[in-house]
Amino acid sequence: MEDARRRAVEALTPVMPVLTSLGRVFRDAGHELALVGGPVRDAFLGRASADLDFTTDAHPDVTAPLLARWGDAHWEIGRDFGTIGARKRLGDLDVVVEVTTYRSESYDASSRKPEVSYGSELVGDLSRRDFTVNAMALRLPSLDFADPHDGLRDLAAGVLRTPGAPEQSFSDDPLRMMRAARFAAQLGLRVAPEVVAAMTGMAERIAIVSAERVRTELEKLLLAPDPVPGLRLMVDAGLAQHVLPELPALRLEIDEHHRHKDVYEHSLTVLQQAIDRETGSDGPVPGPDLVLRLAALLHDIGKPATRRFEAGGGVSFHHHEVVGAKLVAKRLKALRFDKDTTKAVARLTELHLRFHGYGDGDWTDSAVRRYVTDAGPLLERLHRLTRSDCTTRNQRKAQRLASAYDDLEQRIVRLRHEEELDAVRPDLDGTQIMEQLGVRPGPVVGRAYKHLLALRMEHGPLGEDAAREELRRWWAGQPEAQG
Repeated sequence: MEDARRRAVEALTPVMPVLTSLGRVFRDAGHELALVGGPVRDAFLGRASADLDFTTDAHPDVTAPLLARWGDAHWEIGRDFGTIGARKRLGDLDVVVEVTTYRSESYDASSRKPEVSYGSELVGDLSRRDFTVNAMALRLPSLDFADPHDGLRDLAAGVLRTPGAPEQSFSDDPLRMMRAARFAAQLGLRVAPEVVAAMTGMAERIAIVSAERVRTELEKLLLAPDPVPGLRLMVDAGLAQHVLPELPALRLEIDEHHRHKDVYEHSLTVLQQAIDRETGSDGPVPGPDLVLRLAALLHDIGKPATRRFEAGGGVSFHHHEVVGAKLVAKRLKALRFDKDTTKAVARLTELHLRFHGYGDGDWTDSAVRRYVTDAGPLLERLHRLTRSDCTTRNQRKAQRLASAYDDLEQRIVRLRHEEELDAVRPDLDGTQIMEQLGVRPGPVVGRAYKHLLALRMEHGPLGEDAAREELRRWWAGQPEAQG
């Protein structure tokens, strides 16, 4: 125990001035203060935490003036939940802290807002936390270790348990079921059987939690080093049925002749392969990339709705990419994802099959231009999604697809160099079109622009003279030109 404590203190060395100074402020005011939860857990794992969470017996009306005097700035956005925040510069450190009064949260059967009640003792506060590995604390400024529920033992064993009965814990806050899945993904912890059983029996209670809180947990899970264990837990426990029902729906029954793959397992494999293709911070798709990961997981969610059993025993999923794009947009909107993320994931879902067929016939330069233009800023993600979508065990087929995509990327590079492909526009802009046709702004200009853009996509750069000739030819056939 002493060795583990020493390692934790070493991990906390960079922020020790913060812990010491803030602990003294509360001690001198006659109150307790402890570092709690994730920062303590991470310290025992030998890593620094980005967040510094503290708990205290002081109520918010006491905490706020203490932090105002200690910090360079403070805020009270979380006051209704007992949380006051502050920022302070200590030497080279610029730290943000949150201090929360000892508390518990619980939901009743009909409300999406948790009820908060304050406590008076650290041990009581720790008893009401989500998991034992998060129910450890360091009292400040003494650094005395508090671990009433053997969280350190569970952390060493790689097990995720609740301090009390999991049924009570999940009843108090159903979002903790999502957090269990997230910690399985983030920390690689094995969720205790009794916790899984409670999740399975209470999965539908997640519906009482707001979509925003669910989305936040889902994002954290997906951005974890290995999201798959967490996703499997969500599906197996029935939680995904209420949060992301399109995911368990991918578990299509396999026909007796195995003529189509397990779409659920395929999607998880695509997600893993997409993660492997993320780049470093200086690359085109720095990981972890939420848009790519969502698209990889959800790209085939249109398959259940489009599955058809064909004559002779075959199975088809015609237009599942179009159906899937609509389902993606609907689900992400329901989960309150932002518009840009929703639009990007839906677009990648719609485009993920565009490449197929490239190796079977020659794409014209026009087709390559359209591929790039339709993908727009999502092109690098589309490259990775398309390559990751190959999960065949047939090595010859896999190599053929990889070679074909290598060829496509090489053609894109060549056309980019020759034609400024990332900014494909007609050879004439709107002002030049109006001057050439002698018209005012209106629908005619838009139609003319689209016509010239189609020619540009089909034939490449025309040059202004040839574009004007093509514009005059087009204009001669328009009804507006006849009057």
